[in-house]
Amino acid sequence: MAVITDDLVLSPRRFSLWTAIRRNPTIAFGGILLLALIAVAVVGPSFVGDPFKLSPVNRLRPPSERWWFGTDQFGRDVFTRTVYGARVSLFVGLSVAAFSSLLGLALGLLCGYFRRVDAIVMRIMDGLMAIPSILLAIALITLTRPGLGIVIVAIVIPEVPRIVRVVRAVVLSIRSQPYIESAIAGGTKNTKLLLRHVLPNALAPLIVQSTYVCASAMLIEAGLSFLGAGVPPEVPSWGNIIAQGRTFFQIAPWTILIPGTFLAITVLAVNLLGDGLRDRLDPRLARRL
Repeated sequence: MAVITDDLVLSPRRFSLWTAIRRNPTIAFGGILLLALIAVAVVGPSFVGDPFKLSPVNRLRPPSERWWFGTDQFGRDVFTRTVYGARVSLFVGLSVAAFSSLLGLALGLLCGYFRRVDAIVMRIMDGLMAIPSILLAIALITLTRPGLGIVIVAIVIPEVPRIVRVVRAVVLSIRSQPYIESAIAGGTKNTKLLLRHVLPNALAPLIVQSTYVCASAMLIEAGLSFLGAGVPPEVPSWGNIIAQGRTFFQIAPWTILIPGTFLAITVLAVNLLGDGLRDRLDPRLARRL
């Protein structure tokens, strides 16, 4: 009986964890995969070699026990450079998601709540959305000195309008509610209404949209680096690795396929996390689960 009692005592925790995973498989799988990639990006560079070390004698060696992912045209270890590339891509994706979410949240709240601000700011947002994001990023990087910070700024600007439109739509629907109108008529301050009633309702769609912005930012950074308009060529980002290995693709396909696979896995993990959060945070979808 003691063993049964112990099992019964421990079973609720195990059951709750298993139930959470079973009810949210996309969140669990995407979150675990993303955390593993973040751990590789943070801890990995401390255990791998120098990504800039040249060894012309060992150029274009296929994957083996010595070189897990092979070597490139300069004899550099592709495994080491791929691990360092994870740090660049994740840093760009998370930074763009954070900055664009903060700016988009502030502008979306103002546009959805104040009609005069909405008429001016949304026209600017419409103008930014009419310009292809990658072309705008290339133009900004061309006019300034290439660098990681410039890449982040160049990607944040085209992504902000997407956040603004999502937050604005939520604020407009909340502002038309009877309890908000009665609070305004009662003399409640706008700052209090925004922070206490409007902001909490806008966080759920903001979090979901931020995950998609993060995935989009990593793809845009890789595309810019591939075109030579991203981070400097000496920085071992996944886009730079693919760009430098495209000439030798027929004789050394691992120089492109391996970093491209890691980029696809990272984007997949972020998108799975976003889909799972959307299913859980949307009340209409959450009732069906």
